[in-house]
Amino acid sequence: MTSPSIPLVRYYDVISADGTSIRAWSNDADGPTVLLSNGLGTNPHAWPSLLRTDSGVRVVGWNHRGTGGSARPADGRVDLESFIEDAIAVMDDAGIDSCVIAGWSTGVTIAFELATRHPERVTGILAVAGVPGNTFSTMLAPLRVPPIIARGIMVGLARSVTVSGHALAPVTRKLPWTNTTTNIVRRTRLIHPAADTAELRTLLQEFFTTHPAWYAKLALSVAQHARVSLSDIDIPVTFVAGKWDVLTGARDMLTASQRVKGSRYRELSATHFIPVEFPEIVLDELKHLLVRVDRRSSERPEQSGS
Repeated sequence: MTSPSIPLVRYYDVISADGTSIRAWSNDADGPTVLLSNGLGTNPHAWPSLLRTDSGVRVVGWNHRGTGGSARPADGRVDLESFIEDAIAVMDDAGIDSCVIAGWSTGVTIAFELATRHPERVTGILAVAGVPGNTFSTMLAPLRVPPIIARGIMVGLARSVTVSGHALAPVTRKLPWTNTTTNIVRRTRLIHPAADTAELRTLLQEFFTTHPAWYAKLALSVAQHARVSLSDIDIPVTFVAGKWDVLTGARDMLTASQRVKGSRYRELSATHFIPVEFPEIVLDELKHLLVRVDRRSSERPEQSGS
């Protein structure tokens, strides 16, 4: 008999608005529903604490177009509009009218765009290591690289990989992800040593199944996202930032938090990979946010009747 604490993921397919088949997934747990808007090209295993059936939350998510079993669109379309359409399709298929969204990295931009365009669908946002738009300009912040230069470097790198990725694919797809190779990555300090080796290995093994050139195409689509307006965000929001995050600067996350009335900000001694580095803290912050959302929903009827 399976222990309730063992991570389980059920995969299934959903058809998006333009006919693209999207690989969705769920932990099928009991509790309030949370939509997970993941980091670019990543997979459910980035969130080990949310995959457990005893996590206390029902998590529903999806893999980005062309990754993890999701099909590449027939016309090659990957942009913010398509990401929003995919999120809506997954919500509709799961019978979710509205819920809290937990976002990581690029998934934070998608979460805020969804809340701006369809405010009736989003009751709260947990923003982990991500800012609402203009993502490339926040990269390399701990290295004190000016935003305009950082954006130029990262866009140039992504463009080069759209070409070189075809030569890299046979290598990256066959990398032997063992405890030893995983720990080598950890020693580079790109990922905090707090991450569990087995959980990190599963995340990396799944991530590197994506073709590098296609990933670069996804990344370039992100580069086109302008800063998301936060003036109309009127829901509970929590920002969780990493002090040593070279992909999303903590300073930019703090600035975003200050632009959202009543938001909560927490900074950890972490890198960009907070969900797998400090999974229990992520789960605690999510549950804290859910309490705030419940409290707000219970207060609103009284306010409207006063």
